[in-house]
Amino acid sequence: MKKVLIAPQFPVDEEQRLAAVRSYNLLDTLPEKDFDNITALTANICDVPISLVTLLDADRNFLKSYYGLNFNESPRDTSFCGHAILEESNIFIVEDARKDPRFMDNPLVKDMNAVFYAGVRLINSDGYPLGTLCVFDTKPRTLSKSQKSALISMAYQVVNLFEARKRNRTLLAVQQELKEKNEELKNFAGIVSHDMKMPLANMIITSDMLRSKYGHHLDKQGKEYLDYIKQSSFTLSEYITGLLEHYESDKTASLTDEVFDSNSLLEEIIELLNINIDCEINLPEENIEMQANRAALEQIILNLVGNSLKYNDKEKIKIDIHCTEKSGFYHFSISDNGMGIPKNKRSHIFDLFVTTGKLDRNGKKGNGIGLSTVKKLVTKLGGEIEVSSELGKGTTFHFSIKKN
Repeated sequence: MKKVLIAPQFPVDEEQRLAAVRSYNLLDTLPEKDFDNITALTANICDVPISLVTLLDADRNFLKSYYGLNFNESPRDTSFCGHAILEESNIFIVEDARKDPRFMDNPLVKDMNAVFYAGVRLINSDGYPLGTLCVFDTKPRTLSKSQKSALISMAYQVVNLFEARKRNRTLLAVQQELKEKNEELKNFAGIVSHDMKMPLANMIITSDMLRSKYGHHLDKQGKEYLDYIKQSSFTLSEYITGLLEHYESDKTASLTDEVFDSNSLLEEIIELLNINIDCEINLPEENIEMQANRAALEQIILNLVGNSLKYNDKEKIKIDIHCTEKSGFYHFSISDNGMGIPKNKRSHIFDLFVTTGKLDRNGKKGNGIGLSTVKKLVTKLGGEIEVSSELGKGTTFHFSIKKN
């Protein structure tokens, strides 16, 4: 009598099932320790020589993990797993394949002595059976209740690994896309900002030339219009400079560390600010030798001290700067006697484009870029920043950066 191989049938939703299998991008991938640990543990629990994690492709059974074998795929029409995914039960068991009409003429039984089989379907969140976690033995046998429960539980963990890898891959793809978009945005901001700098400079120069050459022909309102053009140009120029600093802060934060004195840095910053108002700035008593990103730290302090100068309505401005070294970090505090920050604004003060709504001592409104850049730089340097403030009395910024 001619022997006939009984190949497994295809599920009615085979097209959708295959799409689900391929969506995990696991076919033809190399072995992974997480899956191999599961097959080794499963074989040990069930006391069998072979344990597999399989994925049923269109015409093959791909073995994502194989314990006790030395190959990673087999034809689907000879696979036990092809039958197992059709079963609605929790676990598909063949105690002796030599006596089962579906498998007695199967090459796996004849040539490889696959006598016992137990498989649990790997069902994804959409209900599609992707493959199995299965075990083989070369002799007839049964599984105990605890072994069956363990096999079912381990199959659940395999699916969790599938889903975790899929989520991780999706997140990596989104991360890469965001990185590319961010690079595009930075390039766009850089190009546009640089392109706008020259026209703005021309507007400022032109307004001065108009006032100088034709000012005597203008009435009071005409001169006010020229002042408005000039002031608006300066405001927009500051806004553009802030944007450039914000988007270039990643480059600043990645600069090589230097060795320098804390007070030398602070004195240079005070010179750069070119302060022409009544102001008392108290530097730290102790001069610390620092090893850190000097350019980034300079930008942080310039911004914070600059804010202390701008947002201060007192006749005499007072700024106290403290610096200490502790537990591998440099700790700074910058305190002033300025306007203070409203309580309802403090939790968002480091968000991009968020402002206090207050005008500075020159009647200008902030753009909400500076403190966001400061927070970004401090975080990049491994530190933290926080603010405490009291309306009408002043503000203190505390920040730290990691010592390198």
